[in-house]
Amino acid sequence: MSSAPSILPRDLLFLLQGAGDRPFLLDVRDPHEFMFVAIDGAVNIPLKDLPDCLARVPRGKKVVTICHHGMRSMRAAEFLLQNGFDDVLSMTGGMNVWAIDVDPKMPKY
Repeated sequence: MSSAPSILPRDLLFLLQGAGDRPFLLDVRDPHEFMFVAIDGAVNIPLKDLPDCLARVPRGKKVVTICHHGMRSMRAAEFLLQNGFDDVLSMTGGMNVWAIDVDPKMPKY
């Protein structure tokens, strides 16, 4: 089984602060997790709903998948790659590492 490419939270922050096109942030956590804490601009489509919601994910744009620890986001990224998306990254360590490395004031769970 191959793994999708990944991006570290600090590198994602750098990408988000850059002058280029902002990636589509796909948060695949459950709604209660997303409501508790999320990265600004992220769109919540729970992993279990992703197969039925592919039309909500833009093609031809970089997509970064996000979850709590990085496991669901890796599965989501692999699913997207298998379904014709070609510029997909999974955020390593998920929101947990984002809260530690990027935004220490962010609530952790």
